[in-house]
Amino acid sequence: MEWKIPVLFPIKGVIFDMDGLMLDTERIIQYSWEVTGAELGYSGFGENILNTLGMSRVQRNQYFLEKYGEDFPLQRFTDRYHEIYHAYEQTHGIPKKKGLVLLLELLKSRQIPMAVATSTHSEYTIPELKRQGIERYFQEVITGEMVARGKPSPEIYQLACKKLGLRPEDALALEDSYNGIRSACEAGTKVVMIPDILTEDAPVRECLYGKMESLESVAKWIAGDIFICDKR
Repeated sequence: MEWKIPVLFPIKGVIFDMDGLMLDTERIIQYSWEVTGAELGYSGFGENILNTLGMSRVQRNQYFLEKYGEDFPLQRFTDRYHEIYHAYEQTHGIPKKKGLVLLLELLKSRQIPMAVATSTHSEYTIPELKRQGIERYFQEVITGEMVARGKPSPEIYQLACKKLGLRPEDALALEDSYNGIRSACEAGTKVVMIPDILTEDAPVRECLYGKMESLESVAKWIAGDIFICDKR
């Protein structure tokens, strides 16, 4: 069920997460982890994505070492899962999430500035945005290595707001992960959750301005095609 957003506030900027929000990558990552983990003798490895969504590379690697021990073959795992991920990407492509281009075009037409705030490293983020043909919509792209502390720290959203020249309370943040939602909330933005792998909002409900089914729903809300009167 969608959360209903009570007030369409004067949005002066929109900040997008990338993986799981704009691009349908998280399930491909989960698949890549599952296959790689099995090859290395770790069953059910793909389930780790539920605990690491929104984390930076450094945070995620630390999580693996803490869970599996210092002898976990981190480099072998990373190299192999990247190989599987990119093979899938080359064969099938990475789908955009429903309504992404519609929303980007709407915001562009209204001259509302946009930024990306992703935990993913720039060496993957920038090429993927270019491949998807959406880099041109964003005035700023903030990636995981640009901040000292990753999500759920507010630092990445604070930096995105600063780069866009916005007060956080004037910005709309769109997120799918709990870490991302907490980051955007603590930074002071108004956060809307668009569920992906994580669907329950109870752990972050107090952080949410709202919860909507898709980016298409967000576009319709901003365009005034959805009239919303309560939040539940």
